[in-house]
Amino acid sequence: MANRAPLKITVIGTGYLGATHAAAMAELGFEVLGLDISPEKVAMLERGETPMYEPGLEELLRKHVAGHPDSSGRLRFTTSYEEVAEFGDIHFVCVNTPQKHGEYACDMSYVDSALESLAPRLTRPALVVGKSTVPVGSAARLAERLTELAPVGEDAELAWNPEFLREGFAVQDTLHPDRIVVGVRSERAEQQLREVYATPLAEGSPFVVTDFPTAELVKTSANSFLATKISFINAMAEVCEAADGDVVKLAEAIGHDDRIGKKFLRAGIGFGGGCLPKDIRAFMARAGELGASQALTFLREVDSINMRRRAQMVELARDAVGGTLLGTRIGVLGATFKPDSDDVRDSPALNVAGQLHLQGAQVTVYDPKGMENARALFPTLRYAPSALDAVRGADAVLHLTEWREFQELDPAALGEVVAVRHVLDGRNTLDPVLWRKANWKFRALGRPTA
Repeated sequence: MANRAPLKITVIGTGYLGATHAAAMAELGFEVLGLDISPEKVAMLERGETPMYEPGLEELLRKHVAGHPDSSGRLRFTTSYEEVAEFGDIHFVCVNTPQKHGEYACDMSYVDSALESLAPRLTRPALVVGKSTVPVGSAARLAERLTELAPVGEDAELAWNPEFLREGFAVQDTLHPDRIVVGVRSERAEQQLREVYATPLAEGSPFVVTDFPTAELVKTSANSFLATKISFINAMAEVCEAADGDVVKLAEAIGHDDRIGKKFLRAGIGFGGGCLPKDIRAFMARAGELGASQALTFLREVDSINMRRRAQMVELARDAVGGTLLGTRIGVLGATFKPDSDDVRDSPALNVAGQLHLQGAQVTVYDPKGMENARALFPTLRYAPSALDAVRGADAVLHLTEWREFQELDPAALGEVVAVRHVLDGRNTLDPVLWRKANWKFRALGRPTA
């Protein structure tokens, strides 16, 4: 690109969201400076390595991080807020908003601290854009604080631009978003964000302009809807178990209705990860503070159906091995909360493995990408280098994360090494016909036993 993009962009916080956003902004032609308070993370990103596994992200980093062969050189990283304030016209805040310990509410300390560090250094007009998922009402409070702390006063503006990236598809979702939502208070802020997203807008991505509270609510309500859809099909699985129906066929049949749609209708051990569980809990907490808690009481049920699925899987495993887990051997396939990710945060798979272990089973886990993170979180479980090794000598095999690798396993080869050919499919993605043909006893949540 001969003609330099006029706007210079900074990205504060380089975790999942930040690292992806920074690389994508460089791909869109901007000069980008990423900031993280961890020098180790900055050094890692400068080597073109990512702190987590996300398909396509390392390639994108190497394509743009200065100092790599054939790199565009548009992307750099720093630990200095001074450098960021001096460099950027637009500052994207992409830091984490975890659940507070011991309560449902969201911990805003990282967002607050990023703003408190950046604002006093803003000596020329700048737009600060929040991307983190925050409780509604935060943007208005942060905008006030920004004006108060920034030497340029009202020329330091805030906008809110929630992200909707899916782990495993983060690069694609950032470069080709299915919608761009911006909460703004001025024409100038809207125009600058239109300039940032000019490429996806030209490709036809819808651009939705809202006020602050609506922009903040869009992300939380989208996640609440998806969580509700997953818990709905899992509730149907519970009814199917009782009535001897088949939830997979049921989901297929209702999914043909385009008002319902096929996506997120796979019954199993439920959702986890760093977003859905914490987001719906923070939403409930915030609604309570606003005096609207009754509007979201259904989310309690969504959460409780979801957590019940894990307990149900443990029960299924106990039944499979004859009523007590003590002294049994269980092979677990999957540790991450979803495939194509190494993320084990609030992972249903690891949660089930951990519960089985606590109840006396000897549990061996294999996951294509999540082993290191799983071991750090649950060091007492055993870990195997392959699916075959994980199930060796097992009295039951549990399929808990729907990696493609597991769908392609040969049931006959696995049958040679287990103690008992008993498989429990917690994700409803294995082919029962194939497994039963290889003389496995096959059981899945919400499906008939034979």
